[in-house]
Amino acid sequence: MTEMTPLDAAHAAMEAAPQDDAVRLRFYERLADSELFLALEGEPGGDQITPRIFPVEDQSFVLVFDSEERLADFAEGTAPYAVLSGRGLAAMLSSQGIGLAVNPGAPSSILIPAEAVDWLADTLSEAPEEVEETPEAIAPPSGLPEALITALDTKLATAGGLARLAYLSAVTYAGGRKSHLLAFVDPVPGAESALARAAGEALTFSGIEAGVMDVGFFRASDPVCAKLAKTGLRFDLPEPAKADHVPGSAPGMDPDMPPKLR
Repeated sequence: MTEMTPLDAAHAAMEAAPQDDAVRLRFYERLADSELFLALEGEPGGDQITPRIFPVEDQSFVLVFDSEERLADFAEGTAPYAVLSGRGLAAMLSSQGIGLAVNPGAPSSILIPAEAVDWLADTLSEAPEEVEETPEAIAPPSGLPEALITALDTKLATAGGLARLAYLSAVTYAGGRKSHLLAFVDPVPGAESALARAAGEALTFSGIEAGVMDVGFFRASDPVCAKLAKTGLRFDLPEPAKADHVPGSAPGMDPDMPPKLR
């Protein structure tokens, strides 16, 4: 029996509070962030894959697990599979009329219909606009729900290696516009879009309605960083985990380049 996974915990919380929209959103966030093992009809061919399709009550589902062990247990042995991020899988299946059969036989077993997969893909495609102005006044963040702080802490823990750290501050720009700014310090070149997307997902999946948060990118040598360090709420991004493959190189790991169905 495998240990409880983050997806198991999020599913249990959702089952315990079926009327709580915020808890349900957190489950879908964990699903998007998870590395999933997709059962295939045969071995992948380049960027072409053929998932196994299971009909359930006139609907079609692909079979995914959050660990290779769970897939092997279900298949009672080895089986061909592709490893995809949850967000990559949602992008691949969007508008295909195919749902997800997640972790059958595990504590987080759930059937997610095609309509919910489409919603998840649309939600994950949204990202906040990057700000191009420098704040004139910086203050500690105020009035933000604890759910957003927790969501940011959890989300940024998955962005290891994309930036050194981030500060969340209340800011005032020229002209008097007030907002909150999530300022990433020393981002890896080219990682800005992924970081902005992560910030947007944290805001969306925290369940806060009509929430607004700006995202900015700075070098540690920028004068504004000294002000952010004095008043901002600091988030340290973890060091990147060493891997034998280039991040995003496997089919489905890059949400902008999902694998193609055969």
